[in-house]
Amino acid sequence: MERPLRWYDTITINIYFLGLSALSQTMSPLIIPLLVQQFVGENLKGTYYGNLRLWSLMMALLIQSLMGMLSDHHKSKFGKRRPFMFAGTLGVILVVVLIGFAANLQGFAGYWVLFGLVILQQIGANTGHGAVQGLIPDLVPEDKRGRFSAIKAILEVPIPVILVSLTIGKLVANGNLWTAIFVLIAILVLAMILAMFAPEKSSKDSLTSSLDWKPFMRLVSMTAVFTLVVLGLGQAIQWLQTILSGENGNQNLLIVSLIGFLAMVVAIVIGVSASTRIGIGDANAHKSSFNWWVVNRLAFLVGSTGMVSFMVYFLQGKFNYVREQAAGPAAQLTMIVGVFILLSALPSGWLTDRFGAKKIVTISGLLAALGALIVIIAPSLTFVFVGGIFIGIGTGFFYSANWALGTEIAPKNEAGRFLGISNLAGAGAGAVGAYIGGPIADYFTVLAPQSPGLGYVVLFAMYGFLFLLSVACLRGVQQA
Repeated sequence: MERPLRWYDTITINIYFLGLSALSQTMSPLIIPLLVQQFVGENLKGTYYGNLRLWSLMMALLIQSLMGMLSDHHKSKFGKRRPFMFAGTLGVILVVVLIGFAANLQGFAGYWVLFGLVILQQIGANTGHGAVQGLIPDLVPEDKRGRFSAIKAILEVPIPVILVSLTIGKLVANGNLWTAIFVLIAILVLAMILAMFAPEKSSKDSLTSSLDWKPFMRLVSMTAVFTLVVLGLGQAIQWLQTILSGENGNQNLLIVSLIGFLAMVVAIVIGVSASTRIGIGDANAHKSSFNWWVVNRLAFLVGSTGMVSFMVYFLQGKFNYVREQAAGPAAQLTMIVGVFILLSALPSGWLTDRFGAKKIVTISGLLAALGALIVIIAPSLTFVFVGGIFIGIGTGFFYSANWALGTEIAPKNEAGRFLGISNLAGAGAGAVGAYIGGPIADYFTVLAPQSPGLGYVVLFAMYGFLFLLSVACLRGVQQA
């Protein structure tokens, strides 16, 4: 007989998310950008970081889905989910240590070693991630899932963001890479050990249905199409830059900026439309309110994720920080954004119920765009932090209200299948913003060396316009 849930089960069931978020907050915005910069140099760092982000995020999307499905059907005396979390954590720890050693490499050989290690990191992290997402549905009755999900949200966003900022961010900024890695490993191990105490029972003798591979193969097709769209548009931007290299520098910079922004818009709209058609199986899916909801979600997340991904490079160029010196203020900014995401997420549910999800999503996009504007024109780091406050508030509103809007327009009897497509927006956001945006920033670095950081200012302006695009896309969302 299963024991009743106790208060500390809210921690053990969700603590693994803290380790995963600490990993992503350490590697993606801090350590990996600095290593890419070290390996490929100033003129190519955006392009090669974008390349790494595209492939690693698409791998993450597929592995998370696959491991979630496999853990659903896994039989073990240790439970369905524990073996995946344990194995995934050990794999991540090994890869993180190898990344530490890879930091001693130089040139493109170092970059490609890092590329392979980041892919392996995503495999390990999403082996655990795919499994841990099943703990609440497995163990928590429906009438208690709200409070367990609330603890999950706290452990997944604000706490690891603050923790990384106060510890790992400072260590990376001071050049103490190995100490930062050991702190990260300690967080991962502690989170994994506590997660092993989640009240999961043996699944060795449980009855499970046969694997249905159709949803996964549909996801593979969606991911392949989306990746090809992003790859094609990214290559088109690089081809355009080659043609325009030479004279008329200012004019060429303007042309590349405009076409680069249009490429992001096309990647968002066409990528989502093709993916929803495959995922839903309806030739007219691109005309639906649900399709425009996913476009709204992806446009906003491209802006917010892109700014986090390139924040180290932005601060280096705008305020003349030297390499790892930018990691400290970048981590502080991330902490400020995370705190205000938490503070705004708390009342956002009430505001959504009071004024409607669509109005709150509109406000979220406008607030985030205002924050991006302040960051771009900021004369000092203090003003960048002020911009981060607006972005954090907007993002907190967005996460709650956008998801509520999606649940309203998704068919009730197929909500799982429809809302599952939104996972593509989460992974695709980093891919679009980095793979297409990185080469644009590098182009400015080469053609305007007298204005260091100008490329990332222009790139952040594009992300700000994408926040506004997310608002415009709501016109296509019709609520019942």
